[in-house]
Amino acid sequence: MAHSDLNDLTQRLREFAGARDWEQFHTPKNLAMALSVEVAELAEHFQWLTPDEASSLKNDPATVDALASEIADVAIYLLRLADVLDVDVAEAVRRKMASNEERFPSDLVRGRATLPEGRKADG
Repeated sequence: MAHSDLNDLTQRLREFAGARDWEQFHTPKNLAMALSVEVAELAEHFQWLTPDEASSLKNDPATVDALASEIADVAIYLLRLADVLDVDVAEAVRRKMASNEERFPSDLVRGRATLPEGRKADG
């Protein structure tokens, strides 16, 4: 997603909330709590499934539609939270990726879920 797309979505969500006078409810605490609820609703689709069963969900269009709706809810609350906190999501992701590239060098973690024993990630 291009940075301008994120800006456009953020502006549209800001206008949506404003037209309904919902800014009063869109506090960082409330948005973070709503975000966690939506993430839980997304995770519920995968609860108790084996990795293979979870991977095969993409083959069922109805399930993909339901997952897309939950993913959209997560994105909406995340973008609203970032907007209220004046966080540039694209820039935050770029900074985090740069940090992760340093913390998890590809030559040390390629094909591994963790750093080799004796190596610690810095944060």
